[in-house]
Amino acid sequence: MADVPTPRTEAGREALAAIVSEPRRAVVALDFDGTLAPIVADPADARADPGAVPVLSRLAPRLCAVAVVTGRPAEAAVRQSGLGGAEGPPGSAGWGSPQRSEGEHFLGNLTVLGAYGAERWDAATGRLSTAPPPPGVEAVRAELPAILDDLGVPPGTWTEDKGRAVAVHTRRTDDPAAAFELLRAPLHELADRHGLVVEPGRMVLELRAPGVDKGAALTEYLREVGAGSVLYAGDDLGDLAAFAAVEKLRGEGVPGLLVCSGGGDTGESVPEIADRADVVVDGPAGVVRLLRGLADSLEEPGR
Repeated sequence: MADVPTPRTEAGREALAAIVSEPRRAVVALDFDGTLAPIVADPADARADPGAVPVLSRLAPRLCAVAVVTGRPAEAAVRQSGLGGAEGPPGSAGWGSPQRSEGEHFLGNLTVLGAYGAERWDAATGRLSTAPPPPGVEAVRAELPAILDDLGVPPGTWTEDKGRAVAVHTRRTDDPAAAFELLRAPLHELADRHGLVVEPGRMVLELRAPGVDKGAALTEYLREVGAGSVLYAGDDLGDLAAFAAVEKLRGEGVPGLLVCSGGGDTGESVPEIADRADVVVDGPAGVVRLLRGLADSLEEPGR
């Protein structure tokens, strides 16, 4: 496995060995922004690394399952990752259909867990299922513009409506860190008033329902598919819950490999993620290289 970085921890090395020795029991789970797709100023412009879909299409048939776990709406993640095939909204002709024209990729055992698991898209059926919207988000959506106006937030501050969550970004401002700190306390107060929590990220503060995170979504999915091992890759603070879930599963005897997507085209690694990872790679391109090496290993004669 020359192209797969050697994990720096014993738990990571054991997990990699388990994935390679019994791939049909293994799940590869990945964050989207910063892991499959480079971080960009506008999330609507994010696209998966060009090598992501091809390598996942090689891996998927040899694994128990592949999952994308994201805070984005599932529909947006499917469309922008290229995993769903044809363009168009859910329900339109060709969108998410299991039927593919020649040359398109199809991952029948792929699932996208969007909105931290509140939304789900399955490649095998092309169906999108959603949970009821959480209470409090509508009130936050209504109050937020006036709060931002009263704070006098700097130009470049902008709001992203995720349907089940609302996020305020500062990376377009002249001083993103200062704008982030200006918003932190008022947004926490707003979230508290409406029974929500604030999830910080890379120059973004997201207001969403409590008890909904990538860790819960990942744990439920792994138990559903009967995973015997898991590789999880993420890049930001929102992935800490998934890291914690994998660490908990390790304690229950399920091998888990934690990968940090950092440096490279995403900028500096998030220390809280890098310090807990078994492997650190250079952004989405590094994630693709790792997955390609894993695919090469699983395609070796005799496997």
